[in-house]
Amino acid sequence: MKRRELIGGAAALAVGAGTVGALKSGQSGGTPMSSQSGSELASPAISKNRRQLRLATSWPKDFPGLGIMPVNVAKAVREMTDGRLDIKVYAAGELVGAMECFGAASSGAADMYHAAEYYWQGKAKGFSFFTAVPMGMTATEIMGWVDYGGGQALWDDLAADFNIKPFQAGNTGHQTGGWFKRPINSAEDFRGLKVRMPGLGGDVIRAMGGAAVNIPGGEIYQSLQSGAIDATEWVGPWNDLAFGFYREAPYYYGPGFHEPGASLSLGINKQVWESFSPSDQAIIRYACRSANDISLGEYNFRNAEALRTLKTDHGIEPQIFPDDVLKSFGEASQAVLEEVARSDAKTGKIYESFSKALKLERRWTEISDGAYIRGRTLSGSD
Repeated sequence: MKRRELIGGAAALAVGAGTVGALKSGQSGGTPMSSQSGSELASPAISKNRRQLRLATSWPKDFPGLGIMPVNVAKAVREMTDGRLDIKVYAAGELVGAMECFGAASSGAADMYHAAEYYWQGKAKGFSFFTAVPMGMTATEIMGWVDYGGGQALWDDLAADFNIKPFQAGNTGHQTGGWFKRPINSAEDFRGLKVRMPGLGGDVIRAMGGAAVNIPGGEIYQSLQSGAIDATEWVGPWNDLAFGFYREAPYYYGPGFHEPGASLSLGINKQVWESFSPSDQAIIRYACRSANDISLGEYNFRNAEALRTLKTDHGIEPQIFPDDVLKSFGEASQAVLEEVARSDAKTGKIYESFSKALKLERRWTEISDGAYIRGRTLSGSD
């Protein structure tokens, strides 16, 4: 083959191989070719304009559901930009610790994070309202409030104090009440009980005389095993089965008073967010919405499958908290929320907006989903 044909063939291959290599590795196709050998072809525009972003999470690597939500965001952004925006997802501990990803995104050590906002209630109590509130909103209700009831503007205002632009980017749906080493027969059984429960739900446990602790998911099983905690909530059957909590705490209770619909978030460093073009901002916004919708449907189905497995393979029969326990949850939740509302002006505004939206939405939920589920149960439908 002649020299001219060899050069032409190499240049053509460089367009394809250089582009694919750049998307996979973040490089611009290796050592630049000389101007005599077609450097403009070896370094196409898509490689030159490619931008890699670091996303730190609170989740174990590739963990079902939670660990996949940020991966879904990254995948959607990559596909919609033809690889021009490439988000690298870091599991808890790979870039920073599980509870350090907010600070990393705020400072710029990471570009963004994926986590649960109630992990940051030590920074501002208002953050908890954007994950879950005890005896509060279901998954669809919190989506309604954030997207249409003024919640997003309040969240933006709060997060801006920490140099963050936040989005809903996942929802587990209704969570379960938790795994306990001994039966719960009355509200008195919570006195002195050491429970892993973050957010405002943990405040409710304390109000009932228990001891609430917040530890990352990867540390829960060992804490149950060692006796450091007596009970734990995590998510629901799908994720709980993966961690094997049933081996250490065989009493499984519902409903999850603390998280009737748990929203997960993507927070972006504010300078990074503002550096995106309007079209790229729209892509990220819709990628988050997509992850939010996908996760809710998947959790609903996977939880049902896992619940069947827990019962048939491991002999776990879920139980409902006694009525006096549920009533105590409600009373303690109201007292906690009223106290939280007085913590600072922004949290007070968030509480007021949340409460107004909940009062509005719950009336529809009760005569739609609530009444229908009751009717379906009464009809004996299997």
